Amino acid sequence: MSHQHSDSVVTSKPSNVVDISNDEKATGPKRTAILWLTLFVLLLNGSWAVYFYQYNNLPVPLTAEQAGKRGFSEDLALEHVKQLTGFGPHPVGSNALDLAVKYVLLASENIKNTAHWEVDVQVDFFAAKTGANRLAGGLFHGKTLVYSDLKHVVLRILPKYLPEAEDNAILVSSHIDTVFSTEGAGDCSSCVGTMLELARGISQWAHGFRNGVIFLFNTGEEEGLNGAHSFITQHPWRNTIRLAVDLEAIGIGGKSNIFQTGSHPWAVETYANVAKYPSGQIVSQDLFLSGAIKSATDFQVYKEIAGLSGLDFAFTDSSVVYHTKNDKMKLLKPGSLQHLGENMLAFLLHASRSSDLYKVEAQSNEGKEENMPVYFDVLGMYMIVYPQHLASLLSNSVLLQAILIWTTSLVMGGYPGVISFVLSCFSIILMWLFSLGLSVLVAFIIPLISSSPVPYISSPWLVAFLFGAPAVLGAIVGQHIGFIFLQNYLQKGISKRMESLSVIHKKNLAKWEAERWVFKAGFIQWLVLLFIGNFYKIGSSYLALVWLVSPSFAYGLMEATLSPVRLPKPLKIVTLCLGLIIPFLLSSGGFIRLVGTLIGTLVRFDSNPGSTPEWLGNVILASFIASSVCLMLVYLLSYVHNSGAKGSIVLSLCALIGLTLVSIAAGFFPTFTEDISRAVSVVHVVETNGSFAHSENPSSYVSLFSYTPGKLLEESKNLKDEGFDCGRETVVDFVSFTMKYGCLSFKDTDAGWSKLDIPSLDVERDSSVGSRMTRVLINTKHSKRWSLAINTELISDFSIEVDSDEVVPAGEKSGVNGRHIIQFSGGKESPTRFHLNLIWKNNTIQQSNQTRDRSWSSPFLLKLRTDVNRITPKAARVLEKLPRWCSLFGKSTAPYTLSFLTSLPVDF
Repeated sequence: MSHQHSDSVVTSKPSNVVDISNDEKATGPKRTAILWLTLFVLLLNGSWAVYFYQYNNLPVPLTAEQAGKRGFSEDLALEHVKQLTGFGPHPVGSNALDLAVKYVLLASENIKNTAHWEVDVQVDFFAAKTGANRLAGGLFHGKTLVYSDLKHVVLRILPKYLPEAEDNAILVSSHIDTVFSTEGAGDCSSCVGTMLELARGISQWAHGFRNGVIFLFNTGEEEGLNGAHSFITQHPWRNTIRLAVDLEAIGIGGKSNIFQTGSHPWAVETYANVAKYPSGQIVSQDLFLSGAIKSATDFQVYKEIAGLSGLDFAFTDSSVVYHTKNDKMKLLKPGSLQHLGENMLAFLLHASRSSDLYKVEAQSNEGKEENMPVYFDVLGMYMIVYPQHLASLLSNSVLLQAILIWTTSLVMGGYPGVISFVLSCFSIILMWLFSLGLSVLVAFIIPLISSSPVPYISSPWLVAFLFGAPAVLGAIVGQHIGFIFLQNYLQKGISKRMESLSVIHKKNLAKWEAERWVFKAGFIQWLVLLFIGNFYKIGSSYLALVWLVSPSFAYGLMEATLSPVRLPKPLKIVTLCLGLIIPFLLSSGGFIRLVGTLIGTLVRFDSNPGSTPEWLGNVILASFIASSVCLMLVYLLSYVHNSGAKGSIVLSLCALIGLTLVSIAAGFFPTFTEDISRAVSVVHVVETNGSFAHSENPSSYVSLFSYTPGKLLEESKNLKDEGFDCGRETVVDFVSFTMKYGCLSFKDTDAGWSKLDIPSLDVERDSSVGSRMTRVLINTKHSKRWSLAINTELISDFSIEVDSDEVVPAGEKSGVNGRHIIQFSGGKESPTRFHLNLIWKNNTIQQSNQTRDRSWSSPFLLKLRTDVNRITPKAARVLEKLPRWCSLFGKSTAPYTLSFLTSLPVDF
């Protein structure tokens, strides 16, 4: 919505308008360097203050005495976190996980024993049967996840004298297990500790509840959400759940924010009304669901498998330490658990007393798009929630008004007005091109001058100078070029129609009118974004609404006039301040947080090490910052062109960029520190072909690679005596990913493993009667964690049997890049022998030849990787010699420190 009126059509004014004889009025107010410095300081400090208050203003932790029996105490929650992290890394199948589960079970029993006498607390130690998780969305396309022998602790709290409360329950869920590389203080011992303390408090309140509360402490989340899947498909209480709340972490501590909700708005509306420190942004949800953030949580299982609505929370501070050794208690900010605990306690107390809970699940299953809520918090103090249909109504209203006002303005302005409009939009286009171009250019330069392509990881503030300054410089230059074209056009029109004015006055009128046009052209880019967001029902489009309406209102209030003969004047600084207060209040903190999250993801950016260009992460980050600069500073930059300080601004930005690049080239800022590590993998690999009984001696080597962009020059300096060669000459196919750059050593690699560990793929039957079918016995020996790739160019379907029970039935299977991946993980009692029944496609001979001809396709029918959580002597020496700022990195697709690779060729 924009206010144009007659001030946008100066070229149609009469030539006998009264002249302005006062020189000061003719030249306009001076925007000095002092003014710009003041604006810069206010903008920078104001944005940082918003960020700090919104994301870092944590409540004071409470002791047990301060919280009382019914409150939430961070001190008590941290005791649980301390105990869990004390077990060290506890992945699925480890002794440490058994100890962690036992601790949670004992803590749950203690809650049961100390509960209010009118409260029924039930504790169930649940052992899941072998099952298969075949999620369709997100990271799980083209995969089948199989699990076995997973053990969970389930705690249900009910009012003792209200039996019907059993039929409607709220699920609160998180996971006990960690990846093998970290003790998991953030992910997710902090969540488990918070849940145990919540359960203690709830057990003193539940005698007044109408609904039950189930706390699920699952295992297997880190291996592909298997714990949540086994519970929601096998546990007898699963059918009583009406609402799911998942607690997660993609960092450590800080405020736990809502970053996903279900289709029903009841949960987030209730949270917004009762939470003491509400925190959540639908921007995070839009990014997460778009796939821009490569991750998944148990909430996906509850939505996709059970059709539940609810809330998904996550700690997001220090995302750079995610799944590394630095996910430890010392980085957990005081007040983090208190923030989540007090919010969740208030929510659960209200939701458990509600008579509307049973309605939520039924309406959630309808999945109506118009019910999807739009939500965002204001400085962590208030949360605004409204349904998608209201968002569409508001957007449609603003779009219609804006179109009517712009159309009327251009009709009144005639041909000169249309040309001025086109030239002002051209200045915006140039602003984008120059801003993106210059910041991306710096992104390409950094890998050429720095030892690391991401030198800002441990000093994230550097991106403000590396990418922010070039983005602002490019925006100013690009917009100014368009401004000059627009000014020249306007000056010609003014000279023809206002011959009585002095030359300098005509020039100033053209400058002021061009300034106004460029300011109003900023409305257009937000108008376009609002239209796109409204069309695709993107919840984050509320930001476009705010950035359009607020500056438009300020402009209409302070600048526009209904007088048909008013000459243009310089824009008032108060117009800028008034128009930008609300937009910056609602978006600057989120922008800083998103930049920090993007930087954190670069530590694990290269999922197939060596497959992405070193500059790609920089380009993505630079593009995001440049886009944000063009969107958020478009109104401010329109004031620069008539300022005498623009030359000083440009020179200062150039100097800032140059000094920063020189500092990076000189290595003044370390890329990594002991607390902010580079994500690496050290894997002792033993590789064979086909059934081991018929193969030659296995090949054994140690591989070193990194998920962080950049070469391994510094990391391999101390490994010369270990016989490592680094480069792209050897590609290692780890089944679930491919290492295209790394370091390999074949020296002294025979110790630490046994031939008895080597898995086998044995063809038991191959039948060509009708459709060709092949039965393969998979024997993983001692491994309870493995990944298998099936060549989907040749195989149309398959089934898996365990002890004669069909775990994965035949049915349509999807593939990615010619493969379907099966991932298995389980506890100590998991099976190690599986039967795989393969159904071939027709014309298998032709398909087989095509497979051999394609360099990117696997020449194998099957490829198996089994993992053993054991460090061999060679791997131990390598880990000891790596710099202290290196950390092993774990995820569901990553191998352990000892892996066995076995393949079955097509022509077995």
